[in-house]
Amino acid sequence: MNPALSLVGKTIDIVVYPGFKAMEAVGPMSVFEYANLHLQRRGQPPGYDVRIASDRIGMVQSDTLMALQATKALNTLSLPDIAVIVGARDIHGALSESPDIVEWVGSAMPRIGRLAALCSGAFFLAAAGVLDGKRATTHWSVAERLQADFPAVDVDVDAIFVQTGKLWTSAGVTAGIDLALALVEEDFGRELALEVATEMVVYLKRPGGQSQFSTHLLSERTTRPSIRDIQTWIMANLGARVSVSELARMAKMSDRHFARIFQQEVRMSVQEFVEACRFERATQLLADLRLPLKSVSVRAGFSDEAHMRRIFQKRLGITPRLYRERFATTGVERLAKADQP
Repeated sequence: MNPALSLVGKTIDIVVYPGFKAMEAVGPMSVFEYANLHLQRRGQPPGYDVRIASDRIGMVQSDTLMALQATKALNTLSLPDIAVIVGARDIHGALSESPDIVEWVGSAMPRIGRLAALCSGAFFLAAAGVLDGKRATTHWSVAERLQADFPAVDVDVDAIFVQTGKLWTSAGVTAGIDLALALVEEDFGRELALEVATEMVVYLKRPGGQSQFSTHLLSERTTRPSIRDIQTWIMANLGARVSVSELARMAKMSDRHFARIFQQEVRMSVQEFVEACRFERATQLLADLRLPLKSVSVRAGFSDEAHMRRIFQKRLGITPRLYRERFATTGVERLAKADQP
């Protein structure tokens, strides 16, 4: 069944509670509202009926000056098609203060269409036991705690979002927008999702398997200036073919000590970091539809287009061409064909 052909929009409850992260509620809510706008422009009925839900009706204060009006109280007799539970800065305090949400998740799970948790909202799902034996993600800062508190959950610390059947989990804050766009794409197709992304000036809709960490963020988190300098040099010289020994000399360290410290600081080997930098640069360049794939591979520092294709297959399970078609801006399908040999 194609939901785009249905005359009845899907109901979505965005579940909030005191101290919820404001952006995680507003971002997805905006995605669904823009989806309705673009469907209206096509002469189609709204695709989503979005409501704010909580354990009780009334104003719910966020982690900012903003509060949202909950117009629906959670109950298992009136389930939405999709529920989106947002995260909180103090997720353990939220779990303690909002136990009704955990109970609701456990009761709703067998009958709800799709259940999504953004950022630390995954703790509500885990506490209800619905993530046991399943792969899930959350914000990197609480991933270790999620795994420690709920060892039966297979926590993927790196993913932007994870779909396991009707369960969806995402990384923090803006990753909720990626997840919401993926829901729109599943319901109404890639074209509408790309229209919404463009409207919101989200020029690139990231796939779920993409890393939460950019290589620049990884560099900023490095504590040793010597290692941070090497990371900066690598990012500025992606086409260079240098050995670990040469980088060690630049850092004024022995080969063994440099490799150990780099792994300790960056949490990946030098070769893995270089590959991550080249992959990330390629994803950025693929948004420029004027660049042929061969040019993208050269500018990203790959030895050739085949090398780039192998890395994309390994990391995402798709080719660079398909990545461009799926995740670049609107009009990509037409322009990408011009890139074909």
